[in-house]
Amino acid sequence: MYKLPRPDAFVSQVAKIHRGDRWSVHHRLQELNIPCWCPEDGALWVEIDSCIHAILLRSAIQQFINTRSESITWLERCWSTELDVINHRSIAISR
Repeated sequence: MYKLPRPDAFVSQVAKIHRGDRWSVHHRLQELNIPCWCPEDGALWVEIDSCIHAILLRSAIQQFINTRSESITWLERCWSTELDVINHRSIAISR
């Protein structure tokens, strides 16, 4: 049985993913200690109480709705952003 959400938390239904993938996302969110539940109607509900939870929820869902090409593009952007940040820090430190 799921406990009532905290009063300051945002509760949302996840509807963008295929019903068959919802249990996989539900399992992943539980691994990440993000409160979620699936009632008998097959819906997936998630309690978001921090920015980190929102980012992790997005990431978990993207694994199931993105194409392989979209995932590769996302990873390439992350890698190049990380390099830009490292290069920027090096410049700022050397000044």
